[in-house]
Amino acid sequence: MNDVVVCPDCGSKNRVKDDQPGRMPKCGRCGHPLRWLVSASDVTFDQEIQAPVPVLVDFWAPWCGPCLMVAPTLEEIANDLAGRLKIVKLNTQDNPNTASRFRIQAIPTLMVFKDGEVVDTIRGALPKTELLHRLAASLE
Repeated sequence: MNDVVVCPDCGSKNRVKDDQPGRMPKCGRCGHPLRWLVSASDVTFDQEIQAPVPVLVDFWAPWCGPCLMVAPTLEEIANDLAGRLKIVKLNTQDNPNTASRFRIQAIPTLMVFKDGEVVDTIRGALPKTELLHRLAASLE
């Protein structure tokens, strides 16, 4: 999947591929970090949670109303915390093995990973300010 991301620093449009795990996207023009928002599957999950920054995983499903409500907030956070946070979205309906492995019983469930290990779990659709507050400790 290719995604066009506008650099918040210089306004340039950048084509970002999500098939380059572990590589933080940067603006091709000015080098400013871009939002890092990718989808994962049962096959790619372990690779996607490895990153030089904390990784917020969104366990969601397309039929889940609260999941759809939190999605725009996660996009905003990806933009706000570009270079400091990677967001990975995992559709639990299409990827039941990973959901089962992490004992996901309700969605949305958000998990924060550092160095491939879970450091925080957030259940439910929180407002942006509360979600940023919960993420603050992981971003230090």
